[in-house]
Amino acid sequence: MVSRVIPVDEFDLVIIGVTGDLALRKILPGLFHRFVVGQMPSGARIIGSARREMDRRGFESMVRECLENSEETAPPKPDMVENFLDCMVYVSMDATEEGEWSKLSTELRSDVVRAFCLSVSPALFEVIALRLNASGVANSDSRIIVEKPFGHDLAAAQSLNKSLLVAFEESQIYRIDHYLGKETVQNLMALRFANALWEPLWNSTHIDHVQITVAETVGVSGRGDYYDRSGAVRDMVQNHMLQLLCLTAMEPPAKFEPDAVRNEKVKVIAALEAVDEHDIVRGQYGARDGHDCYQSDVHNAASKTESFVAMKLRIGNWRWANTPFYLRTGKKLKARSSEVAIIFRDPPHMIFPKSIGRKSNSLVIRLQPDEGIELHNTIKEPGPGGFRLMNTSLDMTFASAVNEVAVPQDAYERLIMDVIRGDQTLFMRGDEVEAAWAWVDPVIARWEETDQSPEIYDPGSSGPEAALALMHREGRRWRDLG
Repeated sequence: MVSRVIPVDEFDLVIIGVTGDLALRKILPGLFHRFVVGQMPSGARIIGSARREMDRRGFESMVRECLENSEETAPPKPDMVENFLDCMVYVSMDATEEGEWSKLSTELRSDVVRAFCLSVSPALFEVIALRLNASGVANSDSRIIVEKPFGHDLAAAQSLNKSLLVAFEESQIYRIDHYLGKETVQNLMALRFANALWEPLWNSTHIDHVQITVAETVGVSGRGDYYDRSGAVRDMVQNHMLQLLCLTAMEPPAKFEPDAVRNEKVKVIAALEAVDEHDIVRGQYGARDGHDCYQSDVHNAASKTESFVAMKLRIGNWRWANTPFYLRTGKKLKARSSEVAIIFRDPPHMIFPKSIGRKSNSLVIRLQPDEGIELHNTIKEPGPGGFRLMNTSLDMTFASAVNEVAVPQDAYERLIMDVIRGDQTLFMRGDEVEAAWAWVDPVIARWEETDQSPEIYDPGSSGPEAALALMHREGRRWRDLG
């Protein structure tokens, strides 16, 4: 089976698990927004499937409610909602049972692209993929969408990939990491490879270090069972943060084509050096009064799972020799912030004395909130009274710089439509997933062998003190979270 990379006028998108949280919060609102702005083909059909018994009226009521309550879209106009519902069908079925698939097959058209979005527990990915193949529902133009986590470790990722490849070719498998669908992440590639300005500077000669931050103000309540089995490294570093690192550090691909881009990303992961144990800090939020703490949120008073991690990584190649990459991510921090910050080296000879001020140049790619790009420069402080230096920024916030209506409001909008078009550029390949786990597994194994406890940090802070020291000991500082 080989999927076609072509414009598509008609398709059947099957959302398996349409009554689940992911579908209701992200996928359906995202598709509705594409519909509203006219980017949904007139021949598109969305087929929702779940075990819940529900008639047409009940299904429409559920979709209306999710659109009205969505934070991803503006209050919907009733006529647009009704037109959107006309494209939709609901099929009640248990996707794990072989005999149930005939219910779905009768709703599918034979002459259009079929995409199957698995909005279900990762534990069901393998069995559903095999059922899709065995039932004959998947055809030569079918695509399957699976959401992270792609396994719990390298062995589980290999098992999942093996099962997916029984039913589908690699060209039909779309492993979705919603971070790659963010406009700013894609603009990171445009910034690097569509401008002559940056490439001569994009190396260890000119870049002192890189900071990649994904900070959240929320805790783990509501997903404590999953998170306590995973932790920050499995939940964030192995996928989202390594993807950001790859896009920042990779070599220019020969062409902007799926495999050309993904080949360069795999090379970055392969070049990652083993992390020294002194270059990793694990943390867990916990208030002194014992109430607002991670262990109470996950209902496990003995938990040693990290809700925060910071680490210094090195990439063993010519471009990045002597330029460390610092990663940090955590829950219950002082501000919500996701960004990639490129910190440039100081001029080789500074003619101005330190007494008048000195700031390093930096290029900051903001993912959230307020997606955009900032370039921080040093200028003379305006006015009389002496010559002093100050820092100022050139700021391109996407909401004000471009037509806001045309920008996808959520990454799932872009990614699902890329699946329909057969474009895998922003999706992870099987060997890429396995390479990431092969690098992460030894890090986690070392903690488990030593039974190391994470450092406790106050909710609303910037994280553990040791994470600050990770930078300070080398004369660097984390960017302020806000």
